[in-house]
Amino acid sequence: MLSPEIAAAPLVPEGAPSPVEARSQGPRYSIRLQETPQSHRSAKASAFTPPGTSGAAGDRSSSSSSLPCHVPSARPAQGSCFSNKRSYAEKTFASKFTFSTSSSSARGSNYLQTLKTPLSAGNPQRSGYKSWTPQMGYSAATSSSAVSLHSPSVIVAVVEGRGLARGEIGMASIDLKSPQILLSQFADNTTYAKVITKLQILSPLEIIMSNTACVVGNSTKLFTLITENFKYVNFTTVQRKYFNETKGLEYIEQLCVAEFSTVLMEVQSKYYCLAAVAALLKYVEFIQNSVYAPKSLKISFQGSEKTAMIDSSSAQNLELLINNQDCRNNHTLFGILNYTKTPGGSRRLRSNILEPLVDIETINMRLDCVQELLQDEELFFGLQSVISRFLDTEQLLSVLIQIPKQDTVNVAESKITNLIYLKHTLELVDPLKIALKNCNTPLLRAYYGSLEDNRFGIILEKIKTVINDDVRYMKGCLNMRTQKCYAVRSNINEFLDIARRTYTEIVDDIAGMIAQLAEKYSLPLRTSFSSARGFFIQMTVDCTALPNDQLPSEFVKISKVKNSYSFTSADLIKMNERCQESLREIYQMTYMIVCKLLSEIYEHIHCLYKLSDTVSMLDMLLSFAHACTLSDYVRPEFTDTLAIKQGWHPILEKISVEKPVANNTYITEGSNFFIITGPNMSGKSTYLKQIALCQIMAQIGSYVPAEYSSFRIAEQIFTRISTDDDIETNSSTFMKEMKEIAYILHNANDKSLILIDELGRGTNTEEGIGICYAVCEYLLSLKAFTLFATHFLELCHIDVLYPNVENMHFEVQHVKNTSRNKEAILYTYKLSKGLTEEKNYGLKAAEVSSLPPSIVLDAKEITTQITRQILQNQRSTPEMERQRAVYHLATRLVQTARNSRLDPDTLRTYLSNLKKKYEADFSRDEQVSGKTEE
Repeated sequence: MLSPEIAAAPLVPEGAPSPVEARSQGPRYSIRLQETPQSHRSAKASAFTPPGTSGAAGDRSSSSSSLPCHVPSARPAQGSCFSNKRSYAEKTFASKFTFSTSSSSARGSNYLQTLKTPLSAGNPQRSGYKSWTPQMGYSAATSSSAVSLHSPSVIVAVVEGRGLARGEIGMASIDLKSPQILLSQFADNTTYAKVITKLQILSPLEIIMSNTACVVGNSTKLFTLITENFKYVNFTTVQRKYFNETKGLEYIEQLCVAEFSTVLMEVQSKYYCLAAVAALLKYVEFIQNSVYAPKSLKISFQGSEKTAMIDSSSAQNLELLINNQDCRNNHTLFGILNYTKTPGGSRRLRSNILEPLVDIETINMRLDCVQELLQDEELFFGLQSVISRFLDTEQLLSVLIQIPKQDTVNVAESKITNLIYLKHTLELVDPLKIALKNCNTPLLRAYYGSLEDNRFGIILEKIKTVINDDVRYMKGCLNMRTQKCYAVRSNINEFLDIARRTYTEIVDDIAGMIAQLAEKYSLPLRTSFSSARGFFIQMTVDCTALPNDQLPSEFVKISKVKNSYSFTSADLIKMNERCQESLREIYQMTYMIVCKLLSEIYEHIHCLYKLSDTVSMLDMLLSFAHACTLSDYVRPEFTDTLAIKQGWHPILEKISVEKPVANNTYITEGSNFFIITGPNMSGKSTYLKQIALCQIMAQIGSYVPAEYSSFRIAEQIFTRISTDDDIETNSSTFMKEMKEIAYILHNANDKSLILIDELGRGTNTEEGIGICYAVCEYLLSLKAFTLFATHFLELCHIDVLYPNVENMHFEVQHVKNTSRNKEAILYTYKLSKGLTEEKNYGLKAAEVSSLPPSIVLDAKEITTQITRQILQNQRSTPEMERQRAVYHLATRLVQTARNSRLDPDTLRTYLSNLKKKYEADFSRDEQVSGKTEE
């Protein structure tokens, strides 16, 4: 039985007249994107249609389906609201492939256009946004080299249940560079933390929602939160009837590759993700102006339970992808681990950092691979050599399975190019198998087994019957043009052979003409080529060598850079036009042959999904191994304890001239709450970030910067570190702190890792201490591992009431400054047990700054008086000390029973020593108690 919460009707079949699509509860205006018949594919915007009418004349006369679409864009309405998207889409979508020599759009005037409607009166703050590139969360580039690699190309459809099903979220996303649809359905609370986190990880180009989610003056909380968090992402709302779970299931049955068809069993009762995928695929069909071939898409369902959750604020605080000081440099976790050679490997690394694994078995399989790569140099370098030659396999597959609705020269050229790339890719399968032949770890053996698929050979043989053996991917636009021209074997099409001979003659004539001009004017002319200008003349010569310091009048379009001249002539322009005309004929005829070939290999092409997965995973594992060779990382273990021996900050290591100071960490269920104190600049924030980064590195399958490391799997990683005001939301430092801490308290569980730095310092001392104390007591009720750095020394006395609290501090040394005859603080950056003994270190920091001495002196006197008035020493009683000793003994015994790998004799010795220690502690407490009574 279908879910009653999704008010959906079947999608209008292709070729049927458009129905009346007014909704009384929808936005004031709706827009119908129309698609004209096959011979006239240009999509035009219909007029605004007020609710209750029967539709515009264009709707009634249209012979194809229409997709109502309300686009609450934030830019001024100038012409089409797709004007910015068109320029981006022409680069991203129509060129089809990163390495294609032609970047012009295949659509031209046929791109879908629509008029622009106001969003709603309830969201006026979104007016005036102009940038198409998302500037929030994870969407910005992590470094200058990654700008194009991670430019947004993901479209996401989101739908929420209604009535009793409110809070049930369905999501479907497709990367226009990759032929894979990801489906998700999960229950979220009123903060919608999971939705926002998942969207920020996807870094969408566009978000699609139902028009009922943004009814004027009554928009849903989910819609409001998404628009607040994704201010620079385009929003498109379509009528809710397109969120049709029945149609979504039909789409999956029609388009899903046979190997992944088990997804049907997973999603057939998940109505909301089915509804989302229905709207998504219909919308993509419009913007792409093409459809996906049957049985061609990889469709997978991803629940929210297989990976750890890192919210966007924590990802920013920890500098996982973006450096907070300079977004262009690569001093980030992604930057220090990214030695990948392919775009797919880089994308996989990025997604893993944002969503670390929680399955220990999978993590250990990755670690086994990294270990073998480190131990076997021949395997490491052999794999790296082959992997570096792969192109973007995911994007190649994406464009190969698309069937364009319109045949143009650009489409033809793109298909020919991609077939050459496919041949190049398939020819690398055998070298990759040879490189993996002698591997031992199960995961590498599994990838070797996936390459044994005989479909790779079948496709390559079919390609070679049509395509010349020596045709291959080459760098340089002229080289690739030549490869495309002569890609198809001779004697397959007589007219193609004639056209190619004509093209060859024209190219020879161009070379001969330029040689004659060089001889005529006694100038060192040479033939050059660019995709924009075609063939042109280039010359490098000193100005004094030119007669009258000028080029002959026959040459036109002259440009000069230093001593290099570029120019052409009228005859050369005409010959270029003839050359282009000949090329168009060649491409059209080659395209017909290529299409026939592709139709024959479509049934086998899905083995490329396996190849794409294999290449990207091997690339990421090689990257982990490469990072280990540059630093002394160690393989982590997974227990119920967070134990790091001599660990250091991985990003700081790359920045610092000297190796960072290493510190130990030991957190167990029995001592799961650390309060860290120390002076300003002593290293508290750096230490907190270090723990989180090591945890993430371990859970993605990388080695970590330490001498030894053991981790408990963290299902969520929370941080509260930043102290900046947020002027966009009109939030002060303190209000931002409260929002972040509220998010942690609402979402933390027993398996969380929580890092809190300087909570409460945005308000007065008494309130700050009160808030910190209350937050600590709440977190102490959980078994989460919590590290709490603070300047409020009063918090350190909470260990009297809670035995699972440990006090730690960063040591400093006092040295005599002989030149100024003053005492100075030397930071050691070493973590030690107990609370800090440093008093008034803020005053000492102020003293070494340029603050006037009289101000510092007054501040010291006032501080002394206040301290004398409010000082209250809290001393623990002997009974409390005894209870604490018993508690720590019990936790040690439980930990030993769970994790001990000691042999019986060593274990017996350890337990005996533990007993002696406890007895010594107990007798000491008895003596203290006796003296107290006396």
